[in-house]
Amino acid sequence: MKLREIMTKEVVRIHPEESAAVAARAFQRYNIGAMPVCGGDGRICGVVTDRDIVTRCLATGHRPEDTPVRAIMTNTVISARPDMDVTAAASLMARRQVRRLPVVESGKLCGMISLGDLS
Repeated sequence: MKLREIMTKEVVRIHPEESAAVAARAFQRYNIGAMPVCGGDGRICGVVTDRDIVTRCLATGHRPEDTPVRAIMTNTVISARPDMDVTAAASLMARRQVRRLPVVESGKLCGMISLGDLS
């Protein structure tokens, strides 16, 4: 089975210049804990999590309303291709210790896979 068959195609994403407060509201609204960060061209440039807001914004004394997502996101993105086998994706996620994996095609975000999707 390939990732394209099981990935979530409608992915909630955020722009790097949006605030951490906007990200937090999106996490609550969509009941999610991570979002890919994409520029206007659809290319992924990072990933932000609810934990990033807590540890890199709130815990360091910054205000979420004044902190852009680019300042707290993870810049190194581990991603997969839609034609990747689910077993290979699960192995990649285990090796890199990530719970969510953006799926990228032609340099642009096209889906997302979580551990729950693989189980």
